[in-house]
Amino acid sequence: MKTFLLGTVFGLGLAAGPTFAADLSYPVKAPPIAAVPVFSWTGFYIGANVGFGGDKFNYPFQAFQRQLQAEAPALESSIAGNLNLNSSGFFGGGQIGYNYQFANNVVAGIEADFEWSGIEGKLAGAALFTAPGVVGNASFDIGSEIEWFGTVRGRLGYTWDRVLLYATGGAAYGKVKSHASFNANGLVGPLPAVISASDTQWGWTAGAGLEYALAPNWSFKTEYLYVDLGSHTVFNSAVDDVANGFFSSASMDVSTKLHTVKAGVNYRF
Repeated sequence: MKTFLLGTVFGLGLAAGPTFAADLSYPVKAPPIAAVPVFSWTGFYIGANVGFGGDKFNYPFQAFQRQLQAEAPALESSIAGNLNLNSSGFFGGGQIGYNYQFANNVVAGIEADFEWSGIEGKLAGAALFTAPGVVGNASFDIGSEIEWFGTVRGRLGYTWDRVLLYATGGAAYGKVKSHASFNANGLVGPLPAVISASDTQWGWTAGAGLEYALAPNWSFKTEYLYVDLGSHTVFNSAVDDVANGFFSSASMDVSTKLHTVKAGVNYRF
């Protein structure tokens, strides 16, 4: 009986063997997982930006007058001082540059930008001035405008994949147009009438920025820069009337400093 049962089970096993074998599938190799490409900041780029800026125009000035008198000390009077004028306005322009990313995620580059500017400051007023033995009224109308400016800067930063944080600094340049009108008769004079001067000034800039890659070729940036454009002479004049014993001089300079904050986009090639 036992022999019969064992034979039956063995026979069923042989019969079922081919069926189980038919149901089993051969192992299939899984497809390789594609590696995510590492983002790189290396390459040339070009872009556009808009921003707001301002700080102060600084005007050191002086005026002096001497009138000789017969058998008496010369009559002299003078004014000197330093006038600060707040400035503000919007600007917009473009930039072009090149970045190189090192293996340790440090990014070095160079960038040049140019901005059309509406940054300006104006002031008008009147005052009563006195000097020994002399009293006079003085009025003034002065102002300056940055018509355009630009920078050429180095950049050095560190990247976390698509985020780039950097410091920047270099040379700055810009065209500053100034005007001045003074009337100080009775105290010093004669002073020039209406003066208008325009000059391209050179200076320096430094700041920092943050850039984020939106896509393989596009990025968004925000940047702060401090810009010092140096100074130039608004006017410098003198009258020396030796025959009548009269001499007068007057001068004014303007120095330009500003803080800028801007946002922009870059396209990388």
